[in-house]
Amino acid sequence: MSKKQEIITTSRAVIYCKGYQATSINDILSAANIGKGQFYHYFSSKYDLGLAVVEDLVKEWNQELIVGILQSQFDPITKLNKMLDRTLVLQADSEGKSGCPVGNLAIEMSEHDETFRLKIKYIFDNWISELEGTLDELINQGHLPSTMNSKSHAQSIVAMIEGGVLLMKNHKDLRFLINTLDVIRVQYRLT
Repeated sequence: MSKKQEIITTSRAVIYCKGYQATSINDILSAANIGKGQFYHYFSSKYDLGLAVVEDLVKEWNQELIVGILQSQFDPITKLNKMLDRTLVLQADSEGKSGCPVGNLAIEMSEHDETFRLKIKYIFDNWISELEGTLDELINQGHLPSTMNSKSHAQSIVAMIEGGVLLMKNHKDLRFLINTLDVIRVQYRLT
């Protein structure tokens, strides 16, 4: 891993825990164990680093969720179950304390910075679009009603997951997310 990527990865962890606005350059320097000169060699500002962090999130989500699961050769039920399982594992690993890295940035930054908003919107739009395709597969297989609006349902699934993560974070109780994922599994007959 390059030094620049190391700084981005370390910064992602700090921003994930503290939030973008509450994270100072000194927090980054300390966590990455670098000096200001090294920071400014790679990034012109905290803002520049913040956008690099979002780009890194985009790459990870595309690789792990979109390509790795939703565009895979698995059957659509397996795809949806793998997506839900991945969500639970990621949150269980952080004990449900930090929430969704993309959702956190969306809540914090969408109102304040258009560039951040559009980059985060890309992640959600891509997720919804791929979910729509997976739901279409289920409709074509006769697993779901042919009258179902797959785009609306894809938006609703993302909203339910993100809402479940938000409630879990607020209540500090993983059960809120587990219940949300269980409802999705029942609603879309994934079990």
